[in-house]
Amino acid sequence: MCRLCPPRGPRLSRRAFGGGLLAAAVQPVLPECLRPAGTGLLEPALRLAVQAGAPRTVALTLDACGGQTDHRILDQLLALSVPATIFATGLWLAANPQTVALLRSRPDLFSLQNHGERHLPPVLGDRRVFGLPVAGTMEAVHREVQRGAGLIEATGAPRPRWYRGAAGLYSPDALAGIRAMGVWIAGYALNADAGASLPAAAVARRIAAARPGDVIVAHVNQPHRPSGAGVAEGIAALKQAGAAFVLLDAASTEPLDCPERAPHPSHKLVG
Repeated sequence: MCRLCPPRGPRLSRRAFGGGLLAAAVQPVLPECLRPAGTGLLEPALRLAVQAGAPRTVALTLDACGGQTDHRILDQLLALSVPATIFATGLWLAANPQTVALLRSRPDLFSLQNHGERHLPPVLGDRRVFGLPVAGTMEAVHREVQRGAGLIEATGAPRPRWYRGAAGLYSPDALAGIRAMGVWIAGYALNADAGASLPAAAVARRIAAARPGDVIVAHVNQPHRPSGAGVAEGIAALKQAGAAFVLLDAASTEPLDCPERAPHPSHKLVG
């Protein structure tokens, strides 16, 4: 079974958690699990450690893989003052300078973290993952992570401590190598939009059904797909229900291994 790890030290702030009471309720620990994803790959899962009786607390993370900005989502976050951790690639940063400037102007709401230089899955060998060419070698994985972090820093943001690989899948050796670099792996508990492929209603239901401690992943780079409208609707539903949102980098983690877990209950809402 999963084990909680000792915290690496408190990294909580009143600004990040919207008050000392919430900071006390959300421990600076995130248990992480590794789920077998088939074909020898691993899918890290991550949850916040929320004390019993605390508000329903979640961490909203949005991948910005490439392409444009989905302002249906971004405008909703601004209107409702909902914090979100944005995992951006170098490709997306270069294509969206105005959005990047906006994110940088609101550090109270947005944290920029590393999604890689060129959106190459940290997978070894000669293959494709969900149609994406993979990094292939440890050297290429290292380059993807290091250069991605450097491009985040070049925006004026703090150097990212979190990395999420393209497709959220890792070769075991690549995962170990990234951790050896001192980088924290950003898994998730609730996949809200399945790569921005689900219809809006399904995405909204998934997000609205988020459990306390869920780290949610969705996409903010597909403005022409229906899923983005569902992300915006789900965020509003959670906010109206009294959920508290926190930035992922407001807590620390140590990697833990555990058996494969059952699918999130919200996934049953999709036929």
